[in-house]
Amino acid sequence: MIQAPPSTNWIDAPLTPGSWVYQDFGPGNGKRSLFSNPENTFYFSVSCATGPDGVQVQFSRTGTPSKRYLAMTIRTETAQRTLTGERFGAQMIIAGVPATDPLLDAMALSKGRFAVEVEGEAPLYVPSHAEVSRVIEDCR
Repeated sequence: MIQAPPSTNWIDAPLTPGSWVYQDFGPGNGKRSLFSNPENTFYFSVSCATGPDGVQVQFSRTGTPSKRYLAMTIRTETAQRTLTGERFGAQMIIAGVPATDPLLDAMALSKGRFAVEVEGEAPLYVPSHAEVSRVIEDCR
């Protein structure tokens, strides 16, 4: 269930410095959009994955997870959702939603930005660019 975002000023917070890059790994090999800082340090990605539960959009956030499962909250102008993220290796947290999830539309249509908050990590305030929408549409 998508919840309306709380009335906070997160939407006015400065954007996290960086930019999006779209990557297409060829037929059957997946697509993703990476958000990296100006020094090309990877922060966050949106990718398409097919697994036993069908097609999903996965969110990957770098960090130093202190436990196996962490809360990952995605906030947009019109919606928010807290997902259960899972530690992947020593420096990655991954969560996912079905490719048909309405949260993805809220991310793609958000006016200018969305927030990614992971328990124990600094929040990211990332621009909502065409690269994000493209991966979502590619997954569908």
